[in-house]
Amino acid sequence: MNAPPRRTPPSYEIRSVGSALTLLQMLRDQGAVRISEAAAQLDVAPSTAHRLMQMLVFRGFAVQDDSRVYRPGPGLLAPVTDDVPNRRLRGVARPIIELLAQRVGETVNLQVRVGTTVRFLSTVESNAAVVQVGDRRGAVLDAAAASGGLALLALLEEADLARLYRSGTARSLGVHMEEERFGAFVRSLTWVRDMGLAVNRERTESGVVALGAPVRGPSGEGVAAVTIAVPHMRAHVVDDVAVRRVLVQACADIELGLAEQD
Repeated sequence: MNAPPRRTPPSYEIRSVGSALTLLQMLRDQGAVRISEAAAQLDVAPSTAHRLMQMLVFRGFAVQDDSRVYRPGPGLLAPVTDDVPNRRLRGVARPIIELLAQRVGETVNLQVRVGTTVRFLSTVESNAAVVQVGDRRGAVLDAAAASGGLALLALLEEADLARLYRSGTARSLGVHMEEERFGAFVRSLTWVRDMGLAVNRERTESGVVALGAPVRGPSGEGVAAVTIAVPHMRAHVVDDVAVRRVLVQACADIELGLAEQD
């Protein structure tokens, strides 16, 4: 048996990138990391370790629990997906979400659900206001909290939701819901399903409010979600009837574009 090739660090290694990757490895291998441990491992000040960890939290690769310990986030646990359908989806959706961002003057995202997470495939930022929600491409969020995730989960049957949140796999992934919480969650999705819209009021990121709607496939299944993200000081935007109408229309336009390519 041939020995695996020896890996050597690149001569152009950027320390901050290497430090971030080391933190990812710690989260993956240890499951729980304190800032003091991270600082010691990286040989940096705790303040530096904290800044690096906060970027991982921002991108969904880490979460902080009530005891201020960092644990693997959905971005670290999410499985790899086939990029071919996603590439096609991005191609169809891009001009539509660009127009939507221009019309509403806010940041628009295209998301797909992968199990109990949602991934940001594309972001279009508007320059209509000085304060905007930034680019989230590549970020991964908890589907049960994000507006796009809720919009897509609402299209599932209760049995499918139970497999996601009541199974042994769900317990091993840390997303298991006890019976009472699961029942309340299913009931909350009824409103989302009836409205065809979901709202996330700072559940996944402080200071950010989002409105999401699903993009459906030929059989009514959820294939993606489009969300409008706004700073909390403009939270009224997600309640605007006109904004909700153009969001739903954008999703319908993407559905039509996908159908025309089949």
